[in-house]
Amino acid sequence: MEEKKKSNGKHMKKIEMQINVNPKNMVLWVMIGLLFLPYLFSLISGGNGNKIALSQLVNDVRDQKVQKIKITGQDVDVLYKDGGKKITRKEESQQLTEVFQASSIDPSSVETEVVIPSLTTQFFSFFANYVLPALIIGVLILVLMRRQMGGDGGIFAMGKSRAKLFNKGKQDVKFGDVGGLKEAKRELEEVVDFLKNPKKYKDVGARVPKGVLLVGPSGTGKTMLARAVAGEANVPFLSMAGSEFMEMLVGVGASRARDLFETAKKTAPSIIFIDEIDAIGRMRGFGSMGGHDEREQTLNQILVEMDGFTQNDAVIVLAATNRGDLLDPALVRPGRFDRRVTLDLPDLEERKFILNIHSKNKPFVKNIDWDKISKRTVGFSGADLENMLNEAAILIAREGRTEINTKDIEEAALKVKLGPEKKKLQSDLERKMTAYHEGGHAILAHFLPNTDPVHRISIVSRGHALGFTMTPPEQDKYQQTQSELEDQIVVLFGGRTAEKLVFEELTGGASSDIERATRIARAMVIDYGMSPLGPMNFGPLYDTSDYGRVMGEPPRLSDALQAKVDHEITSIVDRATKKAEVLLKKYMKKLDLVAEKLLEIETVEGDEFEALMGEKKTRATPLL
Repeated sequence: MEEKKKSNGKHMKKIEMQINVNPKNMVLWVMIGLLFLPYLFSLISGGNGNKIALSQLVNDVRDQKVQKIKITGQDVDVLYKDGGKKITRKEESQQLTEVFQASSIDPSSVETEVVIPSLTTQFFSFFANYVLPALIIGVLILVLMRRQMGGDGGIFAMGKSRAKLFNKGKQDVKFGDVGGLKEAKRELEEVVDFLKNPKKYKDVGARVPKGVLLVGPSGTGKTMLARAVAGEANVPFLSMAGSEFMEMLVGVGASRARDLFETAKKTAPSIIFIDEIDAIGRMRGFGSMGGHDEREQTLNQILVEMDGFTQNDAVIVLAATNRGDLLDPALVRPGRFDRRVTLDLPDLEERKFILNIHSKNKPFVKNIDWDKISKRTVGFSGADLENMLNEAAILIAREGRTEINTKDIEEAALKVKLGPEKKKLQSDLERKMTAYHEGGHAILAHFLPNTDPVHRISIVSRGHALGFTMTPPEQDKYQQTQSELEDQIVVLFGGRTAEKLVFEELTGGASSDIERATRIARAMVIDYGMSPLGPMNFGPLYDTSDYGRVMGEPPRLSDALQAKVDHEITSIVDRATKKAEVLLKKYMKKLDLVAEKLLEIETVEGDEFEALMGEKKTRATPLL
């Protein structure tokens, strides 16, 4: 009995869960039901075989089968001589006598009764047939548009700001929670001090920047740093993305910008944070189509709000972007975003600090060498480091272990940068070609004097690559010499050259190497002045990409000068390919050793690789 009761209880619980319907959805379905109610009644009334066509009535009257006809508006009730009853409908302006006369039937041959509906009946008929469906359709449209616009006023609130407001004291992120970024924090401490003590600055006639632009690569902590400013200053914080200003209706973006600043003024002193401001702050008139009107109107409104006739002394605007070169000059001039804070990738000490923050609440073995991990992760952003440790935790949880070791972190770092391992079914020839390809990269990286040492070689597929050779920098570097760039190009052509020497055949596996090598050679000629053409910039007016020029930008070079630029790029590539071929021919036996080892164990670590080479990596020039 108890089991039966339990089972019944479970069943009742399931029923309760099914009956628990959202009231808003119930109202929506009721309105849809009311809309189709007249048609439902029509189907019910005509579904029992009593409904006939008007032409059938004409034939029945001609055959003298009909005893009486009762007309009420458009509805026609037919009583037959055999006692049967039928229903039909006519047009509102149509007269049955005219229909009978057109069919050569005497209207007096059948008894006809015309019932004039009362005013109440006519009103309800008109309301049910015309007014009610229109009302229901209108309400449905409003409900759907309200839901599409996110509620809270629906279409009538389209011009309202969608900024998320964090009231005073609700922002718990502090500068101490942000890893590294010492210089950026120092710049923003003045903003915090002004919000806390504005009188101190006004007394000496100082004007604190109205806008602070945070520029840096993705994942460097721009958003977190903005939240830390609000947390330190203990003021309201309004956060909004640049794309949230835009809407399909013209003028909505400008209206939202006005509402955003009005809300900030009401809660002043306060901070406005606009993330990815390049979505609306791009250069006006930029591109072949002359820009987007809605975006430009939104930008114009922000320009006026930041430095128009009204002064916003108690409102500071923070904005973040990773494309600061595309912003409109009027936006970044003094008086608007008059302070630019550049956020770079974290250096060695900053990576240690970030790793220390994100390693909390995660179990690690006791002998973790965080110094080595910090050196291993050169080029990682703060987001990359957090993701790396998270992936390591996921790895041990999947394998049922309780502690993270160095090998787990190494695997997680590879997954973050290159993707997860893929066991692809390759033929022996393909595996051998991949082994020689990666071995070619490694040999050149080891013996060239201006390259970094090999950290790992593998023929295990990751992402789109069938294998990889890792040569991370030994320490943070902010400049590269011409010799280093030239040797880097040689290393990139090592895989293709090894395939050509060993198999006398080329594959498509070198496409990404060729792309990167060409990009470096182009930058050496166009941007760095590392060619006989001299120190001139031959690139586009705006730093938009590594290829070509901006749409609509007039060409800067004559055909003759462009041909010289192309010739210098080709010369750099040709010298690199010849140098790669000479070196690989010289160290062919060592290339064979590396390829055989890769075919045997698939992954070769840096120490094993140097053992195969018989010597450690040496650099001809000191690291910058």
